[in-house]
Amino acid sequence: MRMKQLGISLGGLMVGAAIFIVLAMVGMKLGPSYLEFASIKKAVVAIAQEKPGASVIEVRKAFDARATIDAISTVSGKDLEVTKDGGELLITASYRKEVPLAGNVGVYIDFHAASKE
Repeated sequence: MRMKQLGISLGGLMVGAAIFIVLAMVGMKLGPSYLEFASIKKAVVAIAQEKPGASVIEVRKAFDARATIDAISTVSGKDLEVTKDGGELLITASYRKEVPLAGNVGVYIDFHAASKE
């Protein structure tokens, strides 16, 4: 009796590898943008908690200092919106990031970081 062979063909392996490589490339292109957003969000929340009664200028200077340390280049202190909400300091930063993928194909990502959700 002849046994049926089990496994994956070379063509199936190549297609699977191509899909994996494309997804890995997209992930490597988009990853740094999301890491920078996480740093911005962390800085905005920390400043709002540390300096609840700070002026707009103090908040912007504190953010610029943190941006230098955390290597944040997309947003600066002048891009922040600083308001008071019921006695609490509300700091928001909204921005759009364009990530080129290949050739003339790219992705636009809209980010919005706030000290209070």
